Order: sequence, then C-alpha cells, then structure tokens
Amino acid sequence: QVQLVESGGGLVQPGGSLRLSCAASGFSFSLAFMSWYRQAPGKERELVATISPGGGSINYADSVKGRFTISRDNGKNTVYLQMNSLKVEDTAVYYCKAVFLTRVYWGQGTQVTVSS
Repeated sequence: QVQLVESGGGLVQPGGSLRLSCAASGFSFSLAFMSWYRQAPGKERELVATISPGGGSINYADSVKGRFTISRDNGKNTVYLQMNSLKVEDTAVYYCKAVFLTRVYWGQGTQVTVSS
C-alpha cells in the first residue's frame, strides 16, 4: 500500500523557518520524481518544487526561489522542503506528490500558517 505522510507544518511568524518532511512507502522511492505542491484557501493547487530521483535536477516556482530548498534522502525514503524567510502569502496546505512510472501518488497535506 502506497503511503505519503507529510509532517512539519505549523504556525510561524513572518521571516521564520519550517522544515517539511514527506515519508514514503509502498513504491520504489529512489526511482520516483518527488514534488511539493501547495494550496491556499480559494486558490488552485500550485507546484512549489520538484526533485529528480537522484536529486540532480531540481526546479522551483519563482515565488519560492532563494527561500525554499527541496532535498531527498533515498536511504530514508523521505523528501524534505526547507522553508526560510516565510511570508504571509506562503500560508497554505502543503502536499507531497510522487510520480513513479505512470502512477501519481499524493499525501494528505500539512498546514503551514505564516502569521504574526
């Protein structure tokens, strides 16, 4: 059974940092493209960052470049999103997504709220 379990969300002040984790199981994690998406209230889900299976190719949304860092540990079947210099507009539910062969898997999401 495939599982993607996000953790690390919470409430943080503007300018603060959070580190999200997504623990994967049930598929060959080291062969999967992994991404973080987010969805703010009333808005469509948007891509935040993507990392290739070996970690050699990474892409970010323009809105998070220079502030967020995606990484993965294939030995732990986990992908991370380090979020620094958080802004109020980063408030959203953050989702982990895996693409393995032709299959797409989503986690349940973790809430990130940036507020003073």
